[in-house]
Amino acid sequence: METKLYTITVFSENTVGLLNQVTIIFTRRALNIETLSVSPSALEGIHKFTITLFTTQEMVEKVVKQIDKRIDILKAYYNTDEDLVFQELAMYKLATEKVLDFGSVEYFIRKYNVRVLEISNDCTVFLKAGHYAETQALFEELSNTIGVLQFIRSGRIAITRSKVERLSDMLEARRVAQLKYEKR
Repeated sequence: METKLYTITVFSENTVGLLNQVTIIFTRRALNIETLSVSPSALEGIHKFTITLFTTQEMVEKVVKQIDKRIDILKAYYNTDEDLVFQELAMYKLATEKVLDFGSVEYFIRKYNVRVLEISNDCTVFLKAGHYAETQALFEELSNTIGVLQFIRSGRIAITRSKVERLSDMLEARRVAQLKYEKR
């Protein structure tokens, strides 16, 4: 079977220890998490985990089913890149003296669409939003031309291309079923 990058989205309440419960599912199956991002979702009181990993479709389906079985999980889904709009953030800390010796910050702003977050006597910090290949290309060029003092890349953040959050449909169906049950 073909191995490719999948993005798993997990919706839950903000429960202590839930991240550990989710990551154990990957560990038991000897799967490596490539990126992990957790934040509040657009739905009040619900958090969203965005996890990426390289695996087969069969394995990602098993993992999502296993995650879905957890009591504190509202719903888990998996997607391929075609189903999503996604980005990563990367920050690059450079010696200001070497940036000035290079010539122009404008070159990086134009070529890579970077934002300059800070310039001080000691360091300059760039921010780049983009796909992995874009943030990595900037890292490599900065490493080869100026030298990078510090570098950090976020995990993938992603939203589906569908009109509403997939969880919204599931929650609405659950609410309608609850109302029918209460009317009995």
